[in-house]
Amino acid sequence: MFTTRPTLQGTHGMVASTHWLASQSGMAVLEEGGNAYDAAVAAAFVLHVVEPHLNGPAGEVPILLAPADGPVRVLCGQGPAPAGASIAHYTALGLSLVPGTGPLAAAVPGAFDAWLLLLRDHGSKRLRDVLGYAIGYAERGHPPVERMAETVGTVRELFETEWTSSAALYLPGGRPPEPGTLLRNPALAATWRRLLSEAAGGSREAEIDAARRVWREGFIAEALAGWAARPAMDTSGTRHAGTLTGDDLAGWSAAYEEPVTYDWHGWTVAKPGAWSQGPSLLQQLALLPQDPAALPPYGGGAYVHTLVEGTKLAMADREAWYGDAAGAGSVPLSDLLSPGYSAERRALIGEHASYELRPGTPGGRVPRLGEHAARAAERGGGGPAAGAGEPTVARDGGTRGDTCHLDVVDRWGNMLSATPSGGWLQSNPVVPELGFPLGTRLQMTWLERGLPNSLTPGRRPRTTLTPSLALREGVPVLAFGTPGGDQQDQWQMHFFLAVALRAGVRGGLDLQGAIDAPNWHTESFPGSFYPRGMVPGSVAIESRAGDEVVAELRRRGHTVTVGGAWSEGRLSAVARDPETGLLSAAANPRGMQGYAVGR
Repeated sequence: MFTTRPTLQGTHGMVASTHWLASQSGMAVLEEGGNAYDAAVAAAFVLHVVEPHLNGPAGEVPILLAPADGPVRVLCGQGPAPAGASIAHYTALGLSLVPGTGPLAAAVPGAFDAWLLLLRDHGSKRLRDVLGYAIGYAERGHPPVERMAETVGTVRELFETEWTSSAALYLPGGRPPEPGTLLRNPALAATWRRLLSEAAGGSREAEIDAARRVWREGFIAEALAGWAARPAMDTSGTRHAGTLTGDDLAGWSAAYEEPVTYDWHGWTVAKPGAWSQGPSLLQQLALLPQDPAALPPYGGGAYVHTLVEGTKLAMADREAWYGDAAGAGSVPLSDLLSPGYSAERRALIGEHASYELRPGTPGGRVPRLGEHAARAAERGGGGPAAGAGEPTVARDGGTRGDTCHLDVVDRWGNMLSATPSGGWLQSNPVVPELGFPLGTRLQMTWLERGLPNSLTPGRRPRTTLTPSLALREGVPVLAFGTPGGDQQDQWQMHFFLAVALRAGVRGGLDLQGAIDAPNWHTESFPGSFYPRGMVPGSVAIESRAGDEVVAELRRRGHTVTVGGAWSEGRLSAVARDPETGLLSAAANPRGMQGYAVGR
């Protein structure tokens, strides 16, 4: 099969991410003797600098890690709603949805603490060693990618008239940053240098913990809380102050959790819990025919139809059942993934496209959809608005950006998959003394009581971020993921099946072929980002899928939008053969910035 690039193979280490500078920075750490977790932290902080339209230090990150000498764990870097972020507070402001931008949408930042906790517990390098790459690019500059300039262009008027601290950084000379120039962020470099100075002294672990305290209680916390209290224009068309306080920042830290897993024909797929959308991929797997041989031929119209219809059912359950509003363990995952329930749901997949939002009744429980979701399902319109919420992929295949993704495997067998996001330059005004903004993850909650994803102080908003790890016979062999909001577990499902059903390249997994394969997505369920619309029956598919596939989908009743040849998916992946120690990696060619490196 023709691929855009080879699947990389070697024995020393592999890094794959959504930006070549992050991948190469992570690889440099591996070359210096660091392990996969050192490399991941270095790459992650570079992503904050070179993809600020896609993530930032005050955003969030779920991390799946598989240490060579331990079990697969989830490191949750998704902060909760602040103590003052009650439904009553927002509705008193006349809001029916949490705004897609601005301080009111800010959860407690989670990314920074998660990365430092990972470094402390599983890394081997000192903080200054892994932060140096990001400081260098922030201080000396980096070449901005085209999509950053496009993103800044969409919010240029807002920056010039309202978010002037953002204009000072991202409109150099009064214009969006241009490819081929160097964009600097001296305030961010100064923030990290001051952090290192204030945390210096003692052991490696003591320094990292000191840096975490500076973030939660020191000058960074003071700046973030002070900036959150300043009213700023948001997508409601009104200036609002946020609810984040110093106490919120001081009272939270990242934590480890058990992953949710599902066994599928010799594979075990691990995902974050139902505070993410991760289990929806497991539900999609459970909805497939019990015998993989019963699947329609790979890549054909009937095959895509089967996957799309399974996605609709899984995402309807996501809407009705996933969330953290009632606390950990409140989502009936064992029932949602049970053979009996899956068989009942599988029987709903017919020959023609469904235009209904059909959550199930796991364990006999009656589903409840929020009023906004129910109205969106009834009116069947209102997809994501350009420039609002998370920049994902439009129905026409046009891109407005994404999130980030990062996968690493080292020669010792340590493996990691992480999906950093939030704190985008277009999410909130830049805190001028820090060089980065707050996030907006609270926009994913509902301002209606009694739902699994209701806005609840101290509880995590349900996130779309959903990295993946796959094991064979209990041994981690594959780490993968993608940006893309609601599309993430759709694109990952297509990728995983392409690997699992079509394995074999140079004696290993055809990672690049699976990434390059024509992809698709549907919006037949309420979107996770403001303004929370849905488009029943929709399928956006790359033109490379071919006329026959498109015709078959339309014959089955799907409303098909044919997008660009390379418009769907932002995947990257790494793999390890436990028998030989052979390492592999691949990254997405779409957008011309994702790269894998390794040797």
